[in-house]
Amino acid sequence: MAPSAHGRRAQGDETTLADHKRRAGQRILMGIGGPALTADERRTIREIRPGGFILFARNVVEPAQVLELNRELWSLLPDRNPPLLSVDQEGGRVLRVKSIRWPAMRTVGNLDHLPTTQQVASAMATELRAMGFNLNFAPVADVDSNPRNPVIGDRSFGRDPDKVSHQVVAFARGLEAHGIIACVKHFPGHGDTDVDSHKALPVVDKDLYDIQNVELIPFRTAVEAGIGMVMTSHVLFPALDDQYPATMSRKVLHRLLREDLGYDGVVISDDLEMKAVRGRWRMAEVLDRASRASVDLFCIGRSFEPDLTLSIESWEVLIRLQESDPGHHAQARTAVRRLDALRERHWLDRTPLPPLSMVGSAGFQALAADLHRRGAGTV
Repeated sequence: MAPSAHGRRAQGDETTLADHKRRAGQRILMGIGGPALTADERRTIREIRPGGFILFARNVVEPAQVLELNRELWSLLPDRNPPLLSVDQEGGRVLRVKSIRWPAMRTVGNLDHLPTTQQVASAMATELRAMGFNLNFAPVADVDSNPRNPVIGDRSFGRDPDKVSHQVVAFARGLEAHGIIACVKHFPGHGDTDVDSHKALPVVDKDLYDIQNVELIPFRTAVEAGIGMVMTSHVLFPALDDQYPATMSRKVLHRLLREDLGYDGVVISDDLEMKAVRGRWRMAEVLDRASRASVDLFCIGRSFEPDLTLSIESWEVLIRLQESDPGHHAQARTAVRRLDALRERHWLDRTPLPPLSMVGSAGFQALAADLHRRGAGTV
């Protein structure tokens, strides 16, 4: 269903359909199907004008190709809204660019040396910047408190919330010192699940005291340190909200993250294709409730649905929500304000990209090898 041809007057200013389209597009982080853009993708990008893009291993052949792809993505969007060019480059089993076998963050956390953590993040950031990225969906702030967890495990820095907190901040500072925006994930915590949210809806049936004193500690510390982006979890916490997972929960995101923790940065959803939400609720309801909960940016990675249907559908739903509801209109304006503030904070004094020779460089290879060697002696 296409958006209506009529804008609406809201909050004292004249809002046109073009305004609704622009704001809706800014709230989508879009996946790409392969290592180069198709004609359909170019047309859709020019129409939607998304807030940014996420690349996966399927998009990566070699560093020069990634840099060229990121440059083309940048060129397709207006200068006033430069795109977020993002990737999941955590280390360990989550490495989209495999020029270096960076260790899992459990290895780094076990070393328990914050300067080393920051050094690792700085090296990874230098590689990512050389390929044109400006956002990394890392570090993982989840506490690994469930040994049966199929999806977090050694992606976490460890099992102690305080140690995880310090490691998360050090890693984020290492990324941001070298031009990469950090994003902590997966709020309010994915570490105590025994279900993979890519496949089903996990439930963490803990009381509020335990959540406050385990899951929330690293996120609270990251917020206090000024983190610019937080990713939600598609996880149900009945003690917080017994109906909806965090991504769709106003109780979790607006009340807990925004009000209680005082966070006013960008909130991005985990991938909306994941089976914890996709197919369980209509996409219109997911976007409605997530927007009301204060999600600013929606990740649509195209890992499971490798066409443009969900991106286009989501864009059209976000337009209609703005047209039909002053509350959604206000939330869209707020979301774009937060995204613009994130861009301004990180891109006012942009420096030239590092040379591509930094990707997989001998110095970084040696650092990764040393980490593996030292990590083999930790528990």
